[in-house]
Amino acid sequence: MTAIPGAAAPVTRGGDTQRRRRIGEKWYTPYLFVLPHLLVFIGLIGIPFVFGLWISLFAYDQVSPSSPFVGLQNYINLIDPQSIHFGFFWQGLWNTVLFVILSTPTLVGVGLLLAVLLNNRFRGRNFFRGLYFAPWTLSVAVIGVLWWWILQDQGGLISNGLKGIGITPPSWLSSNPWAWISILVATVWWTVGFNTIILLAGIQAISLDLYEAASIDGASRWQQFRSITVPSLRPILLLVVTLQVIASFNLVGQPQLMTGGGPPVNETTPVLLYIYNTGWTGRYELGEAAAMAMVVALIMVVVSVINFRFFASERA
Repeated sequence: MTAIPGAAAPVTRGGDTQRRRRIGEKWYTPYLFVLPHLLVFIGLIGIPFVFGLWISLFAYDQVSPSSPFVGLQNYINLIDPQSIHFGFFWQGLWNTVLFVILSTPTLVGVGLLLAVLLNNRFRGRNFFRGLYFAPWTLSVAVIGVLWWWILQDQGGLISNGLKGIGITPPSWLSSNPWAWISILVATVWWTVGFNTIILLAGIQAISLDLYEAASIDGASRWQQFRSITVPSLRPILLLVVTLQVIASFNLVGQPQLMTGGGPPVNETTPVLLYIYNTGWTGRYELGEAAAMAMVVALIMVVVSVINFRFFASERA
């Protein structure tokens, strides 16, 4: 059979694989498109990760002239109750997990609610979409200082307002559970706009015919939301929940700027802030800090895999 000029090359079978290649296309063409991102990934993530893994096997610091090889001792210290880092590390890890548990459902739930509301047709909806998204463009330093000023005991905006109407305000930043509530509120105000915009885009991609058919069948708004909106958003929810879990695990700036890690000591210190303090303050114990970072990275990978399994679908 004579080949037609410009037509796609016939399908070739090799083992169990099928490959379809355009005429004149080289085998390495797809890899050229991947190469720029791969180089950035290797430079910014791959090499630092390998270097951190290497450091975690040494008693590495910036004070001692030598860094002896200790193997897995830095990791063993993390599960040794006699180690100085044992209590602080696991307390910091629990603080981080607690924040993930508190923040992820809140940020995803509030983001989904706002996305549903902003999907309605009303005057000025684009203004409100931009208004909710605007705080996400600010840096964590701005957010931390802003909410510290709002919630501080002496001269804080909310504290002064409550005192003005005869109400004694709680110690927002120096007592629990108010310290965690303050951090959560600041984080929701800061980042919920990102989740809202992503979920709003997913809602707008759902066919209106589904809602019209459900309405004709007598389905209420809540039934439409439960049976159409949520199932259709499953791939988007996978993305949003995964990104939110990772972002919450990376909690550092808000407690560092708002509560200083207290109250009293380490009650709101996230694990990454403790890792930073271990490696870059005091005795500069970079080996110990690197081992902690490897453990946290492994936990984040496991949580992400579980999340993908939970939200997995054929379309996702």
